[in-house]
Amino acid sequence: MTTTTPTRPGVAGRPLGKPAGRSFGTGKVTSRGVANAVVLIAALYTLLPGLWLLFASTKNADALFGSDIFSLGDFSLAQNLSDLFAMDGGLYGEWYLNSLLYAVGGALVGSLISVSAGYAFDKYEFRHKEKLFGLVLAGVMVPPTVLALPLYLVASGIGLVNTFWAVFIPVLFNPFGVYLARLLSSGYVPNEVLEASRVDGAGELQTYVRVSLRMLGPGFVTVFLFQLTAIWNNFFLPMVMLSDQHLYPLSLGLYTWNSSATVSPEYYPLVVIGSLLAIVPLIVAFVTLQRYWKSGLTAGSVK
Repeated sequence: MTTTTPTRPGVAGRPLGKPAGRSFGTGKVTSRGVANAVVLIAALYTLLPGLWLLFASTKNADALFGSDIFSLGDFSLAQNLSDLFAMDGGLYGEWYLNSLLYAVGGALVGSLISVSAGYAFDKYEFRHKEKLFGLVLAGVMVPPTVLALPLYLVASGIGLVNTFWAVFIPVLFNPFGVYLARLLSSGYVPNEVLEASRVDGAGELQTYVRVSLRMLGPGFVTVFLFQLTAIWNNFFLPMVMLSDQHLYPLSLGLYTWNSSATVSPEYYPLVVIGSLLAIVPLIVAFVTLQRYWKSGLTAGSVK
């Protein structure tokens, strides 16, 4: 009496329950391990410079160039902080305040402009709409450094060079923010809600302020965080526009100190601890607003 091994329907000669190729589950485990390894490497790449900055900010000028930067010896954080805010008559405090004014004020006003423009491109029909939006997309592809010299010539012509407004006004207009706001508007503001508001007798401006802008809250926060980061890290435009050190933002001020450190080494620990304090507002902003930021990035992903 002979027995036959059952086979899968439609696949001749293959025993039932024994799929071809590698064993069950191996591919999933391998892919998960590769993904975890990539995430670990990315986390180390991100955290190690921050850890170096944290430990280096506690060192004085002599210990900063020692071989063991991660040791807890030669702790002089309080002294470095005191020297930081006392150096050059307290210029660092002025730079910090300038950066907050440029970044927070510019991001708030600029985000409102970007969201309003993106909402108009999404919800209204007007002549040459797509051509104008094409110009916005072209602006996204132009590096900001390319515009620094033309902006300087314009500011020089109207007498704004070496003033607060020479840096503040150009950062209010962000083509990428307009592009992103249009996508967010299509995902957050249904046309049916606008039609219902118009039927109730609300005007277009009233509908935008009381209905649409509230629904665009997470999108507004997303645009705000992108613009805040860009303005906070802005360097080339202030360098071109400003010559008065009292108007410098942190990025330009720390650059000047770092250049002076080649002659005066006492600036090195101040640049390090100043750089550490410079990232605090961005961390606070992202941690505080991350809930709205995450929902803003996923707007329109599920229909």
